[in-house]
Amino acid sequence: MLEITRILEQRRKSLGLTQKDMLMRIGMSQQQYQRIESGGDTRVSTLLRILEGMGLQLRLVPEEQVAEVDALLNGTGRLERNILSEPDEGHWDKILKDLED
Repeated sequence: MLEITRILEQRRKSLGLTQKDMLMRIGMSQQQYQRIESGGDTRVSTLLRILEGMGLQLRLVPEEQVAEVDALLNGTGRLERNILSEPDEGHWDKILKDLED
């Protein structure tokens, strides 16, 4: 959670917003938002509302792909095709052929 709160604080500051500005941005008082930024427990629905108001998105990454995603986001890696990506050309043909046998 500390990583998330650090990201929220950095993003808020990069947008030139104070904690008090969050009331107008996401409908949350300074005190409510301050608790979240200081590491207080929060609901997922509240976190999603904050992310939307700050132009951020939450992505879930399989643990085995965290290093690859980090490298991609840092500009030091490249996207590799994996089981979660779109099947390659001919993928369905192979599956259908196997069903015929």
